[in-house]
Amino acid sequence: MQGNFTYHNPTKLYFGEASLEKLKDELKNFGDRVLLNYGTGSVKRNGIYDEVVAILKAGGKTIIENAGVMSNPTLEKLHEGVRIARENRVDWILALGGGSVCDYSKGVAASVCYDGDYWQQFWLDGNQPASDQHILPVGCILTMAGTGSEMNGGCVITDAANSFKTGHVFDSRLMPRFSILNPRYTMTVPLEQMKAGIYDIMNHIFEQYFSDFDDNTSDYIAEGLMRSLIHSSRIAVKNPQDYEARSNIMWTATWALNTLIKCGKSQDWMVHMIGHSLGAWTHAPHGYCLAAVSMAYYRRVMEKGMPKFARFAQNVWNIQPDGKAERELAEAGLEALKQWMLEIGLPLTITELGANRDMIDNITSTTVIYPAGYLDLTPDDIKQILKESL
Repeated sequence: MQGNFTYHNPTKLYFGEASLEKLKDELKNFGDRVLLNYGTGSVKRNGIYDEVVAILKAGGKTIIENAGVMSNPTLEKLHEGVRIARENRVDWILALGGGSVCDYSKGVAASVCYDGDYWQQFWLDGNQPASDQHILPVGCILTMAGTGSEMNGGCVITDAANSFKTGHVFDSRLMPRFSILNPRYTMTVPLEQMKAGIYDIMNHIFEQYFSDFDDNTSDYIAEGLMRSLIHSSRIAVKNPQDYEARSNIMWTATWALNTLIKCGKSQDWMVHMIGHSLGAWTHAPHGYCLAAVSMAYYRRVMEKGMPKFARFAQNVWNIQPDGKAERELAEAGLEALKQWMLEIGLPLTITELGANRDMIDNITSTTVIYPAGYLDLTPDDIKQILKESL
């Protein structure tokens, strides 16, 4: 491993069917006034909300509710949450829902005690909260597997008025203090959401895996996570109530983006950047946006990262060399990826998500460009990737 890094992750995880019971133990670590953030109502319909509220009340907590956190949390909703938290002088935040609710809760937690323009400071300028700024503690009860937000500092917010979606990775102070992961809860989400989450997990691994050429332990871990996800996804798509498959998917999602497999890596997050912009213009599920641009992106990147793509074919898809040239192996690996995506029902084009050729300039103009693993993109590159993804 050639990179230098520091690894620190303070999040405590409770995993399994009995994990919600641990919420009682955690309550003693936090103040009396809790902001309960949740989505558009599914947690009420499936009974999870009632279970959580009962535990909070039994623990003597005053609950301030903030419902309606959408799958792509908006800047307007962020402002609302900050206002509610300030007006009610909350002590901490509990996120009940999927990754978007967890993301959103971290955004509120970072912004409540910041006196200036937190959108500009944290999301547009990319700064961290000052060392002396108070930050509200966050806990998460996860109902959907995908983002890894339950064990990282990431927070993605959409400025809907300007069709601009961007994320900020906060430091370890914004990582949840605890997260409760009951795989049964993920069975309450629709099949399409499950599939979108599965590809979100896979692409999180890709963004860290497809960079560098050194013999890196992080890559071996990543390959194991990918193989596990492929295996479990095939089972879960056929039988969404298979507990073992759903539990493995949930656990893989956490380890895909809890900062472990990035250690020693340069990383490449451009599929996410293009996907964020595509999502801001189409409002399609995040995982589907990633899937729709992935094949065109990775075919382009493969030219500069051929050895890693050949390794991907062998170590993830078990494609035997058998005298194949490096390029043949690399292309076979991408074809195996494509066939898996088709098998589990993922979109392979942006047209399937409602995008068209006339939207390409706008999607390109709102795509944030970062240094990438093998190939630094230009706006013209992004346009071409989008065209090839139609």
